[in-house]
Amino acid sequence: MNLTRRPGWAPVLLSYATFMLVGLNAGVGGVLIVSQMADYRVDEATIGITFFTSSAGYMLAGATAGALLHRVHVRMALLIGVGVYALGAVAMAVRPAFAILVAVQLLVGYGTGILESILNVFLAELPNSTTLLNRLHAFFGVGAFLGPLLAAWLLQYLEWTSVFLVLGVLCVPLATGFLLAYPRKAPAVEHADAPRPTGMLRDALRSPAVVLGSTFLAVYVGLEIGVGTWAFTFLVQEHGEPSVVAGYTVSGYWLGLTLGRFLISPLATRIGMSAAAMATACLVGVTAGAAVLWAAPTAALATAAFVLLGFFLGPLFPTAMAVTPQLVPPRLMATAIGVMNGTSLLGGAGLPWLAGWLAQHVGIWTLMPFALVLSVVQLGVWRLMVTRGGAGPDRVATPEPAAPGRQGLS
Repeated sequence: MNLTRRPGWAPVLLSYATFMLVGLNAGVGGVLIVSQMADYRVDEATIGITFFTSSAGYMLAGATAGALLHRVHVRMALLIGVGVYALGAVAMAVRPAFAILVAVQLLVGYGTGILESILNVFLAELPNSTTLLNRLHAFFGVGAFLGPLLAAWLLQYLEWTSVFLVLGVLCVPLATGFLLAYPRKAPAVEHADAPRPTGMLRDALRSPAVVLGSTFLAVYVGLEIGVGTWAFTFLVQEHGEPSVVAGYTVSGYWLGLTLGRFLISPLATRIGMSAAAMATACLVGVTAGAAVLWAAPTAALATAAFVLLGFFLGPLFPTAMAVTPQLVPPRLMATAIGVMNGTSLLGGAGLPWLAGWLAQHVGIWTLMPFALVLSVVQLGVWRLMVTRGGAGPDRVATPEPAAPGRQGLS
């Protein structure tokens, strides 16, 4: 980015509010899917088609975010993202035919993917980016926590379509905020020697740092969602926990993940720990947590270990985004973050499915050794990422110092 001055708090706060909206969108799905199946008279496999179209839109956003930033400024890119998402939300609010509902998920996935990618790029370029990005993703957790509550409350009085109407309406103040808070500048990424957008995507995919970063995030998201999806079954079947207690434990896991994003990075900043060292410490914590859960003799110890596992998992995704500008050339940074953000969804879809397959054919006890293997893979990929990417593990600092020309936003 062509950064010329330090931004005020308004763009940063708007970034947090936007991630809360993305979290709300993710959180309402689990509550609304039952009403949608009943309304359209379809089964689980049929409604599941919407997951694939939404994922396709999200991955398309990741692949094109860098090219978009090379053509328009940050404000316009955010307006495109929120506009596409709002269009999809309003289309669902009018209760379209099922085929259209499936197709509309492309808009929802693309809109949320653009918003996530652009805001990750925006905050990654600011001083103290690691802490800012951890807070950004923590607000996604806040939205995901509030989403089911909002959906359940509205369903007491209105149809499921009302939830998407509310989400669409929330886009209006966000779009207004983007217009007012983000400056009107020429294209956000200006490099005389910058290649064409197709060239940027090709070069990003050939970068070892991008390949390793994408692999790391795919494994991370698969581990995060896999544990969150199957933890309830694991606690009930392996430890004999009552359903209510198991449900509270799963909530504690997600709460721990959110708190980790709020608390760990500021603490690392205070003691002078680099971002790479902080992430390595968290990865060790994740590995230890998975090992404790595998060997836990009591339900109480398993419950505590789940919360700690979530706590140490929390900072990993945003920290990977924060170090990316130091691992790739500036002209590839936006594309690299978009690709990493988009491909993370592959792990989020495939690895939880694999965990469920193992649970069905071998036993739910396999969840913890499965998580342990993924945590070890994460640790190895992370070390390769920060060393082969050109920045040694102790050179990726937290907070990122403000450099000349990197004190504002384009």
